[in-house]
Amino acid sequence: MSGFKKFLFRGNLVELAVAFVVGAAFAGLVKDFANSFITPLIALIGGKPDYTRLAVKIDGTTFPYGIFLTSAITFLITAAIVYFLVVLPTTKLIERMDRGKEATERECPQCLSDIPLKASRCRYCTSEVVPATETPY
Repeated sequence: MSGFKKFLFRGNLVELAVAFVVGAAFAGLVKDFANSFITPLIALIGGKPDYTRLAVKIDGTTFPYGIFLTSAITFLITAAIVYFLVVLPTTKLIERMDRGKEATERECPQCLSDIPLKASRCRYCTSEVVPATETPY
């Protein structure tokens, strides 16, 4: 029972649970955003906000391509908005915060793995490397 308790209270499991809850809330937010802003934006461009009724009949079989068309347009617009309003600013903020930090690792010239700056031998390919304090970086 103690092993099970350790498993439940391990940091990774708690982080995963929090990420799941936040992800579910974010999914609802994106859905509501799409319904409130994207669908009317599609209506401005195409005249109708909902293309789900578009279909073609071939030999008596109906192919409702409008459902896919509506979802594809909504996805593309939502992805662009999320990228430009969430991902790009967050990436820039993280880069700005990391600017002042000193590097603690460098690439091994042989295998391109990250190794400590002061290492004289790569831990992955075991080739000898000159410590970074001796090279003019």
